[in-house]
Amino acid sequence: MDKNVETKETKVNEEKLFSGVVWLNIKALGLVLGLLFGLIIFVATNWLVLKGGDRVGPHLILLSQYFIGYRVTFLGSFIGFAYGFALGTLSGALLGWIYNKIVAIRD
Repeated sequence: MDKNVETKETKVNEEKLFSGVVWLNIKALGLVLGLLFGLIIFVATNWLVLKGGDRVGPHLILLSQYFIGYRVTFLGSFIGFAYGFALGTLSGALLGWIYNKIVAIRD
């Protein structure tokens, strides 16, 4: 009899555990993705600047089509960081908001 009670309690506890859904903190997700995107652009730009060569970053310079003022230079890496941070923050916040809305509908 004790084994049946234990099994039922275990099942109830497992159901409680798996029925809970994790809600995302929109501000935290936005901040993390913002820093991540910004740092990726910052590091990639400075890597190419330090590497040097005849044509520095022919592919990365295409970001200047979207990020006004961005160039593959040391100063451009800070401009790219700002744009990457803004884009990542907005993307992370939007992603978290959509996820939380889907979770709310599901509950």
